[in-house]
Amino acid sequence: MKIKLLLTVAISMATITAFSQSIKIGVKGGATMNKLTGQTFKENFSYGYHLGGFVTLGLGKKFAIQPEVLFNQVNVDTSDKFSSIYQFNKLNSVQLKYLTIPILLNYNVGKLLSLQAGPQFGILMNKSNTFIQNGRDAFKSGDFSMLGGVQLNISHFRLYGRYAVGLNNLNDIDDKDKWKSQSIQLGVGLTL
Repeated sequence: MKIKLLLTVAISMATITAFSQSIKIGVKGGATMNKLTGQTFKENFSYGYHLGGFVTLGLGKKFAIQPEVLFNQVNVDTSDKFSSIYQFNKLNSVQLKYLTIPILLNYNVGKLLSLQAGPQFGILMNKSNTFIQNGRDAFKSGDFSMLGGVQLNISHFRLYGRYAVGLNNLNDIDDKDKWKSQSIQLGVGLTL
């Protein structure tokens, strides 16, 4: 199954590269504001960061595909209900580390402005971190989100802002509370 998936990705990337008019490679990073929805987490956003790289494959003057690989540190604050539902004492916050892979479709409004939208796949890197007494993992190993945002393209610099909403339940403990991710990313990129 993994070989078929890798082969499909390789053929897709080769096809896109063959038809693309320009290829740009770059690095990016910035601030991330995160929150998990659900009664056991606070409604406010907490700050984290993201770092990584991207490739922009031009598909004419108006469109481009922009796959990225980003390391994300996600910080979220628990609510008072967390301790009462899951019988924990003094668990005020949770820190998660994700490897995220957004695949964005860029629509170039003009030379300076691109609108972005697409899926994001997240892989939980610190899966072994548990806070359940019997050692069970609290968070599922994957997160699937949809992204939307804007990007300013100024020479080799990229300034961007985007919003991501998680579509799947991240709670791997039980069905008492559904946890879904939300994040806002603001950052700077540089094409090489």
